[in-house]
Amino acid sequence: MKSPRHLLRQRGVAAVEFALISSIFFMLLIGIMEMGRILFYWNTATEATRLGARLAVVCNIDDGAIKGRMMALFPMLNSANISIDYQPANCTAANCEQVTVRIVSANAIIPTYIPFVPLSLTLPGFATTLTRESMNSSSDGVANPVCSSSY
Repeated sequence: MKSPRHLLRQRGVAAVEFALISSIFFMLLIGIMEMGRILFYWNTATEATRLGARLAVVCNIDDGAIKGRMMALFPMLNSANISIDYQPANCTAANCEQVTVRIVSANAIIPTYIPFVPLSLTLPGFATTLTRESMNSSSDGVANPVCSSSY
């Protein structure tokens, strides 16, 4: 049989154990949420380059709507971060073969909010290449609604 004196020494043990385990648990939980947030940014940057490439192959060459729609999708971008390359160089809508849209330098430094772990991650560059399609904002006098900036 345990003495009452032994029980008095055990008071507060559960609170100390909870404090130790919960700090590790919450740090792990916040780390998982931060990883999800970083992957969201990564996916959004990928989708922005895909959207830009799709617009570049169906809209006029160097259409302003391309960069504008990419920046609307991924607000961390600015027009200096977006590169649209038509191949071969200096081609026209009639002789372009493909378009590459890339996020040159996202300059997107994403700070994490993991307790006790100060970490910032920089998104890498992203690129998408598609073969040419119409490269014209209208077909037989009918405007392509994808190319309008209000879409």
